[in-house]
Amino acid sequence: MTYSGDVTPGGPSDVRELGAATIRKMSVSDMHNNVYLLTCTATGRQLLVDAADDAERCLALVAEGTGRLDHLVTTHQHWDHVRALEEVARATGARTYAGAEDADALPLAPDVRLVQGDTITVGDLVLDVVHLRGHTPGSVALSWRDPEGTTHLFTGDSLFPGGVGNTKQPGQSFDALYGDVVERVFDVYPDDTWFYPGHGGDSTVGAERPHLPEWRERGW
Repeated sequence: MTYSGDVTPGGPSDVRELGAATIRKMSVSDMHNNVYLLTCTATGRQLLVDAADDAERCLALVAEGTGRLDHLVTTHQHWDHVRALEEVARATGARTYAGAEDADALPLAPDVRLVQGDTITVGDLVLDVVHLRGHTPGSVALSWRDPEGTTHLFTGDSLFPGGVGNTKQPGQSFDALYGDVVERVFDVYPDDTWFYPGHGGDSTVGAERPHLPEWRERGW
């Protein structure tokens, strides 16, 4: 596998070819926001995770795949993850999604308000919605189980290599986020689950699992 998950703003996308799907990752803006494109191999249908910034590059990423965009998911309401949302949605006509508790704070009201246990179907691919409270009230992750391999989890800013997302601002809660990450990620998904965060490099559940007590003790 040549995919590394290491991307830089303005640089090329990194591409992970799987049997049933292709995952593309790129970085935009001085906040190093990650944008992901999931393509169903069998049908060509596509889903974009976080139109964070630079609509032109987001649309170019869509074009790297099959050129169509069927679904556009916003992982959470924070400004750095939604700057290109309206333009990309308008240009593509994609169906838009966000967590129910974050929906009213977005610059574009989503077509679908997501809750724990929902699914999104992208051609032959079925993604599970995981509600992770604490970074924002309505943060969501998306989980896709590759029938030929591992699970792939898009975690937004709720889970990173080395810890959970920021919970130091008013209205955020480390206890809520840590609890959801443990109960809805680490207690559910096997160690080979690969996760893709909202900023920076990727990791696996197995690589991070031994550090859970450390995260709990330090409070971030």
